[in-house]
Amino acid sequence: MADEANRTAFMELQARMFDTTGKLKQLQTQMRSKEGEKKRAYLTLEELRQLPDDTNTYKTVGKVFILEPKSFLLNEQEQKFNESESAIASMQTSKEYLEKQLGEVENNIRELLQQDPGLARQILSMTVQ
Repeated sequence: MADEANRTAFMELQARMFDTTGKLKQLQTQMRSKEGEKKRAYLTLEELRQLPDDTNTYKTVGKVFILEPKSFLLNEQEQKFNESESAIASMQTSKEYLEKQLGEVENNIRELLQQDPGLARQILSMTVQ
């Protein structure tokens, strides 16, 4: 009876571990994307700041270029940069939480396998076959 309960607990912990790992990988991908957006906005800002104020600046909308004042494009890029920074900070908090959860699940699995060496042997025999 206890053996079956341990096996069920192990399977639940393993499922939680796979789920948390998947979420963590997805979050890391999103963070890389946001970091790219942030860098693009920063580089665009740096180039726009070097231009004289009377320079014609254009914004792309699909395949069309629309004449916009330099100040408008500066504000737009600053907003994108700031939004990316705040999104990255929020994702970093989520990443830390998921890493903590993953560590807890790994510890729980380790404790379970130490308490029931028979379960550990069964798991090893299933993976070896």
